[in-house]
Order: sequence, then C-alpha cells, then structure tokens
Amino acid sequence: MKISVIGTGKTGSRVVELLGSNLDQTFDENNPPTADKLKGSDGVIIFVPGSAVPDILDAVIESGIPAAWGSTGYEWPDDLSSRVSTKWVIASNFSLGMNIIRKCIQMISKGSSVLQEPEFRIHEIHHIHKKDAPSGTALSWKDWLGKDAEVSSEREGDIKGIHELTVETGTERITLNHTALDRALFAEGAIWAIEQLIHNKELQQGVYDFGALFDKLMEEKK
Repeated sequence: MKISVIGTGKTGSRVVELLGSNLDQTFDENNPPTADKLKGSDGVIIFVPGSAVPDILDAVIESGIPAAWGSTGYEWPDDLSSRVSTKWVIASNFSLGMNIIRKCIQMISKGSSVLQEPEFRIHEIHHIHKKDAPSGTALSWKDWLGKDAEVSSEREGDIKGIHELTVETGTERITLNHTALDRALFAEGAIWAIEQLIHNKELQQGVYDFGALFDKLMEEKK
C-alpha cells in the first residue's frame, strides 16, 4: 500500500511519520499535487486548511484514487458526489474515539427530554494557529445533539483539541469532555480510514462521512 499525503503541517507530519514505508509522496504549497502524480498512489490523505481545498480539489478528483480529507472550514460543493468516481471519506475530526462520543451525545439528547428546562453549551479550545472558529468538530457536536446550544471557542497555546458539552438545569449539571492528548490520534484515524477505502471490497463508490463509515464498518463486524 502506497499512500500520498497532501499537507505537511502538524497533523500531516504525524501521518507521514506513522505511514513509514507505506508513504509514497508528500505535497504542500511548495510542491502542489497534480492528478498525474497522485495516480501512482493507492490513496491519499489530506490535511490542509479549508481555504486551500479549492486549489487541490480538481487534481484529487481527476486522480481517481481513494481520498481521506481532514480539512475543516470548507463548504463542499453540492455536486461533489457526482464528480467523485472512487471512494472518499470526509471528517471534521478523525478521532476514532470521537465516534464513541457521538453515540454518547445522541443518548444525552434523547434522555434530556425528561429534564426540566435544560440548557446546552458546547465549548471548544484549540491552538492559536487554528483558523476556523468554532471548530468543525464543535459544529458536529451541535448537529449530533440536535438541540439549541450555545457554542463558544478559545484559542490558546498549542492545545490539540478540547471539546466539552454541558447540560445544565436548575438542579444538576452533566458534562461530557473529549481531550486530544496527541495529534497522532487524528493521524491514526485517517490512516485507518484510507485503509478501509482501499481494502474493504464491501464499500461502494461514493463520498462518506467519517461517522457513517465508522458505523457501517462496525455493523459489518457484528
């Protein structure tokens, strides 16, 4: 398996490190990818800011290879699925543990119907270089919750990612927290995802949300 990597920032660099001998090529703003260069790889993992996606999107589509996108702060075109001829996965957060959190949030949402006037707050903290606020993950938390929730952000130091949901009534407070301790967790999740796209013959062509891909593969294991 030979995997290319687009974006060699903090998370992309961890992907490169963990791929080891499975690394094919790396690309960045000084060495932009082309469809021809990408076609020699079995798949590509992409960690670039949302603002950089338009510059590489056509090349990745034209290459026709599986792709795992870890870009946030970008609004994907409505016709994306019709343009992609292979398997893609898109994630606001490639943490495998975040999918356990998703299940917990959905359970909290359902159970909160018995609480008296609950208030919901989502707070996220990331490093000072993260450009989008709130984070894509925080917005996903709100979507999973399906409730009117206040979403707030902080940018501090080199924090890898802290997300916290608080549900509060006049008599109790419930808190759910996910803290990223090392960016390797995002790299591990992206590598896991691209391996599934390449090797799992049960997966059909198309663009998958990371959570949907996770659920589908866990269902297959039952």
